[in-house]
Amino acid sequence: MELRHLRYFIAVGEEENVSRAALKLHVSQPGLSRQIRDLEDELGFLLLTRGAKSVRLTEAGRVFLAEARAVVQRAEDAVKAARAIATGARGELHVGYAPSLTARFLPRALRTFQARSPGVRVKLHDLSTEEMLAGLRDAALQMAFVVRHPAMLRGLRFEELARDSFCLAVAPKHPLAGRRSLKLAEIAHEPLIAYSRKDYPDAYEHLAAMFAGIKSKPRIAEEHDSVSSLIAAVEAGNGVAIAVQSLACTAGPRLKLIPLSPAPPPLVVGAAWLKNGLTPAAEGFLQCAREAG
Repeated sequence: MELRHLRYFIAVGEEENVSRAALKLHVSQPGLSRQIRDLEDELGFLLLTRGAKSVRLTEAGRVFLAEARAVVQRAEDAVKAARAIATGARGELHVGYAPSLTARFLPRALRTFQARSPGVRVKLHDLSTEEMLAGLRDAALQMAFVVRHPAMLRGLRFEELARDSFCLAVAPKHPLAGRRSLKLAEIAHEPLIAYSRKDYPDAYEHLAAMFAGIKSKPRIAEEHDSVSSLIAAVEAGNGVAIAVQSLACTAGPRLKLIPLSPAPPPLVVGAAWLKNGLTPAAEGFLQCAREAG
């Protein structure tokens, strides 16, 4: 028994006329009659009583018609649900991100995507770079927003979305807060608040590379494992931090951001994913991120 047998029977049972049912189904009348007889032979009982110009449902046929409708409806619902997942219209999307790197474009991307794909739930995971890359390779994440780092991105695809310039973050009442720009050499002896070397090795490498250009080592006073604790430490006057300009989206007036001169190469932020490609939902989300970046 196939679904088409049930659909044919439903049409005949509703029309109580084989000719009209055949027109509705766009099949030949003899072919339709044969399909209904094959179904009855398989079931072992009659579904219809035949007259000269019409057919009527038997008692068993009326029961079978109700059940056949339910089966066909469940099959159609299953197809719709599966198609929604396959086309990205429904489902769940897991995305890794770092708040300080994505504050400029991620909220706009989320709003746009939710308007376009209300059936997809985006779950954001605030993780370190290493955790995000591991999540991608383990398929726990479908996409991650990370800093471009060729050595760490081996085996993954990467698309640039934004560039973020470096600056010095200080407390509003810090002696350097009134400066319009600063040279790295001027802050070489300032106590630095930095991200944890263990959790954010790429951030530590960027910091070391900057100071290598002035033949100095950064004087790290504190290490933090989150942007919120780093902001709090700088605001409290424990030191200063070299950060990206987009930190302003998170810190607001709590910190003063001063451009560095000459400006170091900006931080390149983008989306990373497995080389076997993106799901339709992830591709849609990436497009929203492109537009917001």
